[in-house]
Amino acid sequence: MPRTRFIEHAGRKILLLDFTRIADTQTALDAIAEARAVVARQQPDGSLLTLTHVEGAHFDSGVLKAIRELAEHNRPYVRAAAVVGLSGLTKVVFNTMVHLTGRNLRAFEDLDAAKAYLIQQ
Repeated sequence: MPRTRFIEHAGRKILLLDFTRIADTQTALDAIAEARAVVARQQPDGSLLTLTHVEGAHFDSGVLKAIRELAEHNRPYVRAAAVVGLSGLTKVVFNTMVHLTGRNLRAFEDLDAAKAYLIQQ
């Protein structure tokens, strides 16, 4: 199953970027490249809802740079974005990335809360 795919929640399409339990840098970079390609095939009209799941994923400086670039790339496509699975240091990194990219990204503790937020946008 692809890591980046559309799911449906309450009749709305949400693009799921599933980075859960990625343990090595190359797999992470491949998953980020896949996500970028899927987003690039959408209309850049600010209507996309994205849900990024990062629980248990490994982040090094190269992966973090690629994630920041993905967030910047996705800006014209995305109406609302939610992230699930942040913990400890990744929350600090997330807050820094939000500040640096100027993106409206919200972090949630669980998938259901994130989906509920997205369909309200």
